Amino acid sequence: MQSNYETTKKKAQQEFLLYDQEKMIKKFSLDWDETYLYIRFVGRLFRIHRKTGLAQWSEDGFRSFTEADYEEALTIYDVLCQSSENCYPSGRFCKLNSVKGPMRASAPGTELFQPSAGYFAHRTEALAEACEKLGGKREKVGDVSYSIPVFDFLSVILQFWDSDEEFPASLQFMWDENILDYMHFETTFYVAGHVLDRLKELAPVRPE
Repeated sequence: MQSNYETTKKKAQQEFLLYDQEKMIKKFSLDWDETYLYIRFVGRLFRIHRKTGLAQWSEDGFRSFTEADYEEALTIYDVLCQSSENCYPSGRFCKLNSVKGPMRASAPGTELFQPSAGYFAHRTEALAEACEKLGGKREKVGDVSYSIPVFDFLSVILQFWDSDEEFPASLQFMWDENILDYMHFETTFYVAGHVLDRLKELAPVRPE
């Protein structure tokens, strides 16, 4: 029996086919061929089948491949299909509760990311190494801070402060001011979660 997540992903996959793919190619400068559109998402190359909408990723030029999971697929479909006509990155970054555009709920506090912050406590070198593997560029605020490409055309800033005797480790994301021109508010949670998952994959194994 399909989960609700899988059902939602399949529905979004079918809805993708209703949109103008040539417009997507031009808007986001996508690579393409007769069968697939290609887009890089958080350090991995994805392809979307032009007749089925199926999204897959690969790290070896698609000699082998894996079907996109719920967060990956829904984010890619949202950006390609639902982004504003003339979206562009402002280059100005702020907390999610300060971005331009409508929000249906309150932005999350730092406690949402506390488990991930704890995972990287006293592992600043490992976190920095993982950020750089994702193409991140060092920023100034925090013990570890990087601008990380979500897509080739859009980045997010991760800021991390290590724990000490008085305070636990903390972590937050800074978003382009125009992020809601690219994706729905809810989709930013998928992006943040996926970035953290990728960083944990790429960081050296946590010592016991």
